[in-house]
Amino acid sequence: MAVKSAGARQLEEQWRDILSVHARTMCEIDRVLHPHGLGASDFEVLDMLASEAPREGDQCRVQNLVGRVHLSQSALSRLIGRLEKDGLVERSMCIEDRRGVWVALTRKGRDLHAEVLPLQRGVLARMLDDTDS
Repeated sequence: MAVKSAGARQLEEQWRDILSVHARTMCEIDRVLHPHGLGASDFEVLDMLASEAPREGDQCRVQNLVGRVHLSQSALSRLIGRLEKDGLVERSMCIEDRRGVWVALTRKGRDLHAEVLPLQRGVLARMLDDTDS
C-alpha cells in the first residue's frame, strides 16, 4: 500500500473539515427552524425561490432548482409537495413544455421566509465565523 503524501493528507483533512462544518451548520439550522415548521432543506428551497422569483407572482421552474440544492430531483419534488401542502408554495404546469413545472412562493411562504431569514443567517454567521479560529 502506498504511503500518503503530506499533500494528500492535507486535502483529506480539509475535506473532512468542510464536511464537519456543513454537518454542524445544517443541524443547527434544523434546530433553530424546527419551531417554525421548517428544516434546513425546506429553507434552502424557500430562500432560492425568494431570490429567483423576488416579486409576488414570480415563478421559477423546478428544473432550475435541481442543480442548486443538495437533493435528488425526486426528493426535491417531494419537498416541494410538502411545502405546497403547507401553503408555502404553489405549483403549476408549464404551458410551453408539458413536462415542466413552475413553482412560486405564496404570501404565506414569503412571510415565513422573511420571518426565519435572520435566524438562518445568524446560524451561518456563528458557524462560519467559528471556522476561522
